[in-house]
Amino acid sequence: MSDDSQLTIKVDNFKKVDLVTTSGRIDSSNAAEFDEVLKELMHGGQHHIVINMADINYMSSAGLRTLVSALRECKKKKGDVRLSSPSERVKEVLDLSGLYSMFTTYPTDVEAIDSFN
Repeated sequence: MSDDSQLTIKVDNFKKVDLVTTSGRIDSSNAAEFDEVLKELMHGGQHHIVINMADINYMSSAGLRTLVSALRECKKKKGDVRLSSPSERVKEVLDLSGLYSMFTTYPTDVEAIDSFN
């Protein structure tokens, strides 16, 4: 059982896509860790990233900045950041910030990963 106040990040590498599965909270105390994971993938040459956000119960503006920064970086390299099964909380934060339309979202990891083919 994960502690809801912490952020857990797991990365799975597929041929053309990296799947980043997150759970818990993304806030000012751990957004840098989330940002670092995404930057490592991009610096490693991966610009097709799917982020599963089904188990995110809180996301602050720091988390939003990380997502937008990763999206911009990937787009520069003809890639994309796509969201898989965003939780109601994530949808709400993206919607309230006016950023929801920037991200392509999918109901499952498989659909999000397949969308890059």
